[in-house]
Amino acid sequence: MNKRTAYAIGGNAVVIGVLLMLLGDFMFALNDAMGKWLVASFSVGQVLLIRSVGAFAVLGPMLSRQPLSALYRVEQPSLHLLRIVLATADTGLFYAAVAYLPLADVMTFYMAGPIYVAALSHFLLGERIGWRRWLAVLIGFIGVVIALRPSEEMLAWPSIFGLVGSVSFALTIVLSRMLRSTSDATLVTWQTLACLVAGAFLTVGNWSPFTFGELLALLLLGIVACTAHLLITRSLKLAPASLLAPLQYTLLLWAVVFGWAFFGDFPDAQTLFGAAIIVLAGLFIFHRGNLKQDVEPIVPTESSHG
Repeated sequence: MNKRTAYAIGGNAVVIGVLLMLLGDFMFALNDAMGKWLVASFSVGQVLLIRSVGAFAVLGPMLSRQPLSALYRVEQPSLHLLRIVLATADTGLFYAAVAYLPLADVMTFYMAGPIYVAALSHFLLGERIGWRRWLAVLIGFIGVVIALRPSEEMLAWPSIFGLVGSVSFALTIVLSRMLRSTSDATLVTWQTLACLVAGAFLTVGNWSPFTFGELLALLLLGIVACTAHLLITRSLKLAPASLLAPLQYTLLLWAVVFGWAFFGDFPDAQTLFGAAIIVLAGLFIFHRGNLKQDVEPIVPTESSHG
């Protein structure tokens, strides 16, 4: 194989990787919109329970390709347990938030995830963060406050759900770095099981009957989320993370589109301004981290309320 052929093959792989990442982000946004639609009729616990069952339609083939011991022989069990708790909190709080807030508003909180990760990585992972990125972290926090609206609304439960959920998401990402030798299938399986158990607990005395079509929609929610995860995992094997990571912000674009198209919600100027600050701060942190090569890009994963 000559260099020109190898370059062409490599270039095609990168293009495919970018397309898979964009499709995966779209699927995650679709998952979010479906979740908002479903929590309008069913409790958060019921959504967690049935979507987790649906997720195993995708997880089953993944689990069949690895030994059973991979599920219980995990590194650092205490960190693994903490990650499971935080990932479950992330998912549940996201659905609780979108039950009351516009999709784009909640997604704005979650787009601050890379900013939280940059700050947390300094303290939990010992990664050196220069003054420029610390300044970007501070500016990103200001964007979050603007989006939250400095008023009594900041203390309303839906806003707190979104904020705490986004911090749980960031902590889950940091723990995923610390547990990077554990397979995706193992990590996703345990957090899916945890969501199933949490959902079963939360549905006690809070169960709503559903039609066959609604059951299919609840199951499809889990299938969509797992499919998004697989698409993004594959994209990272075909294209550099440095190219793919900024594409995560298309999630916010899709949140605006789906929120307007399906729920009649459109973010106001203050939310859009806060979101713009968060995105710019996140992109700068990513850019500086890529130059320094000491902070890994953050890309959406199954832990992204999926």
